[in-house]
Amino acid sequence: MRPALLCFCVLSACAAAPPRCEPGDEALGRCSIPTEEKPTCIDVALGYCQDMPYSHTIFPNIVGHRSRQETEMGAEYLLLSVVHGLLNGECSPDIRLLGCSVLAPQCRGDRIRRPCRSSCEEVRKACGHALEGIDMAWPFFLDCDRFFVSDQEGCYDPLADLKARQEVAFANFSGEPSTIIQFIYHTNAQMVNVLKRTAAKCSDISRTYSIGRSAEGKDLLVIEFSTNPGHHELLKPEFKYVGNMHGNEVLGRQLLIYLAEYLCSEYLLGNERIQTLINTTRIHILPSMNPDGYELASAEMADRSDPELDQDAQYFNGWLNGRRNSQNIDLNRNFPDLTSIAYSRRRYRQFRIDHIPIPDSFWFNKVAPETYAVMKWIRSIPFVLSASLHGGELLVSYPFDFSKHPHEDKMFSPTPDEQMFKLLARTYADAHANMASNSTDRCGASFAHRGGIINGAEWYSFAGGMADFNYLHSNCFELTVELGCEKFPPEDELYPEWLRNKEALLSFMEAVHQGIKGVVKDEFGNGIKGATISVRGIRHEVTTAEDGDYWRLLNPGVHVLTATASGYSKVMKRVNLPHNMDKAGRVDFVLKKVSLEPDVDDLYIPGVETYERFDPYNQFESYRDRENGEERQEKPWWWSYFTQTSGSSPTWLLRNF
Repeated sequence: MRPALLCFCVLSACAAAPPRCEPGDEALGRCSIPTEEKPTCIDVALGYCQDMPYSHTIFPNIVGHRSRQETEMGAEYLLLSVVHGLLNGECSPDIRLLGCSVLAPQCRGDRIRRPCRSSCEEVRKACGHALEGIDMAWPFFLDCDRFFVSDQEGCYDPLADLKARQEVAFANFSGEPSTIIQFIYHTNAQMVNVLKRTAAKCSDISRTYSIGRSAEGKDLLVIEFSTNPGHHELLKPEFKYVGNMHGNEVLGRQLLIYLAEYLCSEYLLGNERIQTLINTTRIHILPSMNPDGYELASAEMADRSDPELDQDAQYFNGWLNGRRNSQNIDLNRNFPDLTSIAYSRRRYRQFRIDHIPIPDSFWFNKVAPETYAVMKWIRSIPFVLSASLHGGELLVSYPFDFSKHPHEDKMFSPTPDEQMFKLLARTYADAHANMASNSTDRCGASFAHRGGIINGAEWYSFAGGMADFNYLHSNCFELTVELGCEKFPPEDELYPEWLRNKEALLSFMEAVHQGIKGVVKDEFGNGIKGATISVRGIRHEVTTAEDGDYWRLLNPGVHVLTATASGYSKVMKRVNLPHNMDKAGRVDFVLKKVSLEPDVDDLYIPGVETYERFDPYNQFESYRDRENGEERQEKPWWWSYFTQTSGSSPTWLLRNF
């Protein structure tokens, strides 16, 4: 039976198959070549593509959909229909129009006319950050090299009409160009979008980068401003602002978002002050160190609008909820307590309180991923000056934050750079609209005649703070800026607060150009990494960066400097810094190679040999859970919508697929 059945099937198949036409057979009538229906131009019938600058399209389209129905059922068209909502109106209708030019391409003479590659590249450069902000990949059907063609190939610009309308709108706009900022609160997703959009707008002088992730997996996103983003430049000082360390202290977070927008816009508008600042400084802004805590605090504030809840209790909780990270860790108590080490080792004749190693015992405690990320950040970039923005008071505090007597809660505990720290604190407080006024309300505390600044430990003492860590582990001088009594002010207070703080934020960044800077080289002109610069009378050294450059914040006056490096001779110089200097003085050193037997007692510093030991037990080798030996990737919030609605799994939308 089976051979007969097989034979029958073969014969049936052969009978059903049309005879093959050899050349000339069709003309003799021996066979005929079947004709397929030739594609022709049809009306654009896709609802979300009705405003294209043409009225006719053709199928199959550029990605191979053979009909309007097939296109409408695909995830590509679904994305275009919801992209406005996904991106909160950003890059709309640009992405939609670009997508329609592929899914419903222009038809002319019954032929597809492809969109221009230059149009695609322009949209991707301007809008790629918006998709990144929601963890979405750039859609495959908007691949500029694959589905778009060059101008020389007779392409068309699908955004031509939109650009024309925008040009008319700008032409009708009267008045001087100015920076426009929307003074509203931003969710974490909106903050990321704003930072990435700003970096894209000022791509020549700006970029965003992540220093790590929060306990719940949110990016700790930094925006950088520099003439050479992503790179340290010789003799250009590095500055940083950190906001929202305590998740419920949100004003600083918002001010830093506005500051990023302001720096970008004003640079493009030709503001000479901003251009000078960015041209001479590498600026890093981390608006939110605790995005998880912010979400909790934001939800708490939303509950305060509920009239059925106890408002007194809600107000009290507003001072507490969200302060810590999602692991219930206060990030400003989570850094290594190097201050106690500095106090205990003051008896050593040559011991200097700088670049103190992290004790191994620190890693036995619970270290928050946010703390870990910032510690690595501080170690990886030669920061010179920094400020952390907080809320709950109106003043600037400076190190030390931990009392020199552990049982004294309010004891003046100065660093060797007390005078420099006071000058830096005065810079911010005096430039603020009312922080320096002794008549200003201090949120219930008594700071009479202090002019808005105070030594941290004299205010109240605590160990494990970020400011002390910066000073004792790196070259960086960091202050804590308390922006006001209200930790989560009403939204209508955001613009007035920006006006009060804008000049202070700018002046403090400019303060990084005080003191001296220079390069330490050997006899052959090579920079010496890790050389130390000491100042007579100040037991705190700074070290040179990768190429031998350094910065040393100093008050005006006469100073005796010494440059040293292992295996090289010492060089001393006397410098005079006048009061009217508007930039750092240049002091270079050339060290000669020598072979000396060091005095062990002079050079011994307990623990200095362990400075490079960071995370010795690999506590933070991976932040992600693992299942069956593979990293488990969480799907973004929008994923289920596409899989439920389209019935397919458009993995091309996942950034890390």
